[in-house]
Amino acid sequence: MPAMHPTPHTPLPQAVLDAFDALFDEAAVAGEPDRTAMTVATATPDGAPSARTVLLKAHDARGFVFYTHLDGRKGRDLQANPRAALLFHWPRVRHGVQVRIEGDVVVVDDAEADAYFASRPRGSQIGAWASLQSETLHARATFEARLDEAEHRFAGRDVPRPPRWTGFRVVPHAVEFWYGAEFRLHERQLFERGADGQWSQRMLYP
Repeated sequence: MPAMHPTPHTPLPQAVLDAFDALFDEAAVAGEPDRTAMTVATATPDGAPSARTVLLKAHDARGFVFYTHLDGRKGRDLQANPRAALLFHWPRVRHGVQVRIEGDVVVVDDAEADAYFASRPRGSQIGAWASLQSETLHARATFEARLDEAEHRFAGRDVPRPPRWTGFRVVPHAVEFWYGAEFRLHERQLFERGADGQWSQRMLYP
C-alpha cells in the first residue's frame, strides 16, 4: 500500500455539492449514456501527462472516488505524484455542461475499498484478480487462462479484494462549473480553496 494517507482538508462547500448533484441528476434525465464517466488526468513526477476515462463510484464533501489497480499506469502515477484533474462532460445537459475538478489524491481506507469491491459483479471481481493492468499482454488466451484460474481459485466462496486494488479519492482544491451557451458565450463559475483552507467563488470569462 502506498504511503498516501488522508490529511485534514476543508470539506467541499455545500454550494459545490448542490450544484454538482443537480447537474448529475439532470444528466440522468437528459439520457447521458453514463453520467459517472469522467476523464482522469495524471502526471509523472517529471510532468509527463496521461488521461483516461474511468467511472465515479462515490462523492461527498471529502471528494470524488474511483477504483483501480495500484500497479497500473494511473496507480503508479498517483502514488508518485498524488495530484489529479477530473473532467465530466455532459453534452445533453442544457447547452452542454462540463465540471472540472483539480486536487490532491489520497487512498481510501480498507473498509471503504472492501465494501465497494464486495458490491461489484462477480465477473468484475474475478477480472480484478486476473488482470495485470497496463502490462503487456502477448495473447488474449493468456488473459482468458488467468480468468479461468481465478474462477477456480475462488469457486464456491466470496471473492476477496486483491491487495493491490483500491480506491483513490480526489480531494478538490478547485471546482469549475462550465455552462455552454451559443456563440461561445459560456458561463464559468470557479470555486477555489485558498492556502488558509477557505473556499471562494468567482466567475471566469468564457
